[in-house]
Amino acid sequence: MATPTMLLLLADGRFPAGAHAHSAGLEAAVAAGRVTDLDTLAEYLRGRLATAGLVTAAFAAAARGVAWSAGRSAALARLDAELDARTASPAQRSVSRRQGRALLRAGRRIWPQATFDDLPAAPDGPHQPLVLGLVGAAAGLNPGQVATVAAHATVTGSASAAVRLLGLDPYQVQALLVRLAGACDATAARAARAAEEPPERLPAAAAPLADIHAEAHVTWEVRLFAS
Repeated sequence: MATPTMLLLLADGRFPAGAHAHSAGLEAAVAAGRVTDLDTLAEYLRGRLATAGLVTAAFAAAARGVAWSAGRSAALARLDAELDARTASPAQRSVSRRQGRALLRAGRRIWPQATFDDLPAAPDGPHQPLVLGLVGAAAGLNPGQVATVAAHATVTGSASAAVRLLGLDPYQVQALLVRLAGACDATAARAARAAEEPPERLPAAAAPLADIHAEAHVTWEVRLFAS
């Protein structure tokens, strides 16, 4: 069973999996003039929770749910295919798999006794939520806790990037995250419930504008964040 400290460690943005290098689409949204201040950041984060947050948390919880199953390899392959189908932007698919590789490296180094070999052997790596599910299993987290870590990361990464991109007061940004805590918990709980369904029935909430921003962002010659 995971201790509260283990849950905090996995939710910490300083966990060595490269999350600090990503704004989760915020850099492109700022450049497009769609996020300009604390109020528009709040709208952006709520949108992230309702779409990417729900999908990511559900798939991470589902991966955790099959972590010890006999058919884990096949189940993870189905989850990988379903998540790929839900990620319309090639740029976002690439980012998810890149972050998956980074998290997998961290997981193998920190929990060498854990087995990660059943993850799909895609040339560019497994999707990050699937790796998170197995890392969560190695850390002793249950599916609900894994969903909480995933939902939490959906908003905290962009919030941290907003301080750098917009020069916002970090105290106000943290206060915003406190106000979003209830929505984050509700998203995680919904995702954990959904994770009990077959992969084909997992959430498929989409954000087409985020896909457009991701495709534009990847073409920039100069950028502060990788995504």
